[in-house]
Formats: sequence, structure tokens, C-alpha cells
Amino acid sequence: MTLDPGARRAILEAVTALREDGVENLKRLVRCESTLGNEASALDEMARVYESLGLAPRRVPTDPLALASHPGFSPPLMSYEGRDNVVAVHTPREKRGRSLTLQGHVDVVPEGAADIWVTPPFEPDIRDGRMYGRGAGDMKAGIIAYVTAFKALRLAGLQPAAEVQMQSVIEEECSGNGALACMVAMPKTDAVIIPEPGPGLPALYTAEVGVVWAWVTVTGRPAHVRDIKAGVNAIEAAMSVAARFKAYEDDQNRGEKIHPAFRGVNHPVNVNIGTLEGGEWNSSVPTRAKLGMRVGVMMGNTALNVRADIEAIVEAARHDPATAGAKFLLEFKGFMADPCVFDTEAEIVRLATQTFADVSGQTLRHYPATGLTDGRFFQLYQNTPVACFGPDAQEIHGIDESVGLDSIHDITATIALTMATWCGVESIR
Repeated sequence: MTLDPGARRAILEAVTALREDGVENLKRLVRCESTLGNEASALDEMARVYESLGLAPRRVPTDPLALASHPGFSPPLMSYEGRDNVVAVHTPREKRGRSLTLQGHVDVVPEGAADIWVTPPFEPDIRDGRMYGRGAGDMKAGIIAYVTAFKALRLAGLQPAAEVQMQSVIEEECSGNGALACMVAMPKTDAVIIPEPGPGLPALYTAEVGVVWAWVTVTGRPAHVRDIKAGVNAIEAAMSVAARFKAYEDDQNRGEKIHPAFRGVNHPVNVNIGTLEGGEWNSSVPTRAKLGMRVGVMMGNTALNVRADIEAIVEAARHDPATAGAKFLLEFKGFMADPCVFDTEAEIVRLATQTFADVSGQTLRHYPATGLTDGRFFQLYQNTPVACFGPDAQEIHGIDESVGLDSIHDITATIALTMATWCGVESIR
């Protein structure tokens, strides 16, 4: 569909008029400390935002029993009680255009060492045209961008002439099960936009690795340090296991194993030892240690194959003389996610890319991501085209995470015009 020049101008003027409104809404959302298990405040805030758009919010539960047989399901880390996703649906008077899903995750990673942030991580602060705060970039700015885009159409006296679903989901950072639950529960739409942040600049996701989360608990033999040779040090044994995974990481980054989508990307398959717990006393040989790790999955490989690799590595450690006497327990909880290549020639992607260029005078950088997004569900399991792009964010998962306000404005305008063109528009009576 083509968009009338007058409607286009009115929408862009409305986006500009709503800029400060969007900033205030983003502040409210960043103040929600929506780490794993604590997403309720952000979900409630999104329900309020949807209601302010004249839409009826609906809760969508994440039911592991119902999802367990789906190939995109990941083993859960905790109960889903009280953490239902929130969705809302716009229905036009007359369905003339193509339907669209606007999706984003409200969960954020822990803030880390809060004392070394310049300002408190959950108290948003604006400095030099950027908003700082945990989750400001990843990805609450994107959620507010799509909400403001929809609101801009209404301010311009218009609304989409097709169904538009809005989905606020949990656990993008550890399983994706929230997105999977909503995808399964909601009718399939003609396209999806997920405004995930770019790597320090606005970017379009072209591909993403898969991820497997694994946990290795090592039980040694405690002893007083005066009898240190009589003990089995669980922490040292765990470090020996970690070293094996680093060797595996090197192997997975060999040139012949890298998919063409990642050619030129340095070290795209990463193994991260993300957590280490263990020991009881400085003067005791530690009884137990637990490693939590994240293992990347390259295209051409699968999460299940990597799971088997992990099992083989831990099994080899059981027979290593360096860890003799230690016992190993391997568990898989969290991501069991396959890699994904997005269709950059899909019409929704080309439309969004061209619209961004028209609005901002810039180009969306093609970004093969060494992390992952919820976009994989729609691409892999629905064959629904996904435009995954978003504002420039810096230090996501790090200290002093931030997002550029000008970039949010450009992404908001892009989503608004893309939605109007894709769905068509009708006047609000």
C-alpha cells in the first residue's frame, strides 16, 4: 500500500509532538525493576499503557506443560505463576490491510554492581541526549517506540486498517518462553516488528546465533587444609571443566564452521561462564561448586547437538585424573534455542529499512547478532517475516546502559510510517 502524503506528514508531526510523552513513559517503565521473577510491575505498567491507547489488555500465561512439546520451548528456570505476559489487540472497523504484531520484552538482566553506576540503575537519568538505566536500551525503549508510534497515528486522526497485536513478554533474556506462549496463543499475523536495540547504532538484525544454558554442579571431598591432599577441591575441579569449554569454544569458531551470514564477524560463537558459586570456608577444601554457562550455537548446528556436545565434555571430565574423586551433575535450564537467519528480502523488512532511511537520512546497519532475540520464534516456527531493528543502545548487560533519545525518535517514526503503510489506515470516527 502507499501512504497519502498528507497522512504521512500528519503522522510525522504527531510523532514529534509525542516525543516528550514517550520519554516520560520510558522513565516509568525503566523504574520497574523487572529482573527475572520480578516482572509484575512492568507488566502492570504495560497493561496501563495499552489501556491508555483505548485497547483492552489481556493476560497470556506461560504454561510449561502446554508448551513442552514445541520445538522452540526451553526448560524453565522458575515458576510462571503471577508472571503472565500482557497483550492487546487493535481491531479496525474494516479489515483492508495486512496484519502486524508489535512485540517486545519487559524483562531485564540484573544491574550488576550498582555502586559503580554513575546514577542508580533503576532511576532513569538523561545525560547528553541519552537515557541511562537498566533496560532503557534492552529493550524498553523499543517497546515505548511502538506504543508511541500507534499513539501518533491516533493523534493524526488515523488508525491501522488491519489487526495490530501488541505483545509485552517475559524471559527473552533466559528462555524466550514468554514470546513462545504469546505466539502460540495469538492468531498468526502477516508480519512482525520487534524493536530490539542496535549495537551502539541503529541496526537491522540479519541473523542470530542459538544459545544453550547449562549448569554443572561439582561435588568434591571436604578436608581441613592441613590435610589438603586428602580432599578433592570442587572449585578447582569446576575450573578444569570450564577450561574444557574454552577449548570447545575455540573449535566452534574455526572458519569452516562459521555460516556465511557471520563471515567477517570476529569470534561469533561464545561460551560464557556466567556464574560461579562454591565453597564454605577459606581454610576448608570446598565441598561443592556450581558453574552456570551460556554456549553459542552456529547455523548448521542445533541446540540439541550442542547439548550433546556439553554432555560429552562433562562426561570426559569425569574420567580426567585432574578431577579424580569429584562428582558431576549436569542440568539444562533456560535457553535451548536454535540459530536463525532472517529474511532481509521480506517486504516488511525492505519497507522498514527504506522508511528508516527516509526518516533519518541514515541506513540501518545489517547486524548478524552473536546474541539472540524473540524474533527466531516467528521466523523458524511460523514462517512469518520479522523486521527486528531498534535504536542505538550502549552497555546493554553492562554498567551505565543507555539509549539515544534521537534514535528512539527515528525508530518511533519508522514504526509509525511502516505500520501505516503495511496495514493501511482509516480515519478515527
